[in-house]
Amino acid sequence: MVELAVLGVLREGDLHGYELRKRVRELLGPGSSVSFGSLYPALARLERQGLVREVEPDESGPVPIPMTGSLSGELAAFRARARRRPRTPRGARTRKVFGLTSAGEARLGELVAEPGEDDRTFAVKLALCRWCDPATRLALFERRRAALAGQLAAARSSAAGTGGALDRYRRSLFEREADVTERDIAWLDGLIAAEQVTDPRTPEPSTTGGPSS
Repeated sequence: MVELAVLGVLREGDLHGYELRKRVRELLGPGSSVSFGSLYPALARLERQGLVREVEPDESGPVPIPMTGSLSGELAAFRARARRRPRTPRGARTRKVFGLTSAGEARLGELVAEPGEDDRTFAVKLALCRWCDPATRLALFERRRAALAGQLAAARSSAAGTGGALDRYRRSLFEREADVTERDIAWLDGLIAAEQVTDPRTPEPSTTGGPSS
């Protein structure tokens, strides 16, 4: 999860560690406990794998370069850049800025395409879908739909097996959960349909295992 979140956040742009941790925690949602003690080892591992690299922060805005080509003009431009660059206080640590490599972009697509999502992992993958190709997005939505349809069918079978022994409170709870799952399936049907409009070559999804009427 941390690897997926880090790659996904850095796909949007280069970040230093403090901002990166903030964005990762926002992506993972409430209750996430991403600390620097877990983030920096993950970044070091990703850097060794060639997925993340340290980049040079752009601390000074662009300075116009004289078009004369004269030595005096170039020297003046250099001095202007030096004046605009903030000085680092003595003893202060320079914050490292991390960026994503092309291999990291490819790995991000692979992680989103890997099956076996739970509720939380699916939410993170969905938030990163814009960085994936249509086929990967469609496969993700169809896997999630199939998983929810299977859960709904199993819950209905279990409820039917009780022979009406559920009291009204447990029955009400089951009906609520079934209603939420049915709405999630309908929502995924909309995502699937929209993805098929994006790529009309994609075949129609199977409706087997959907919510019963």
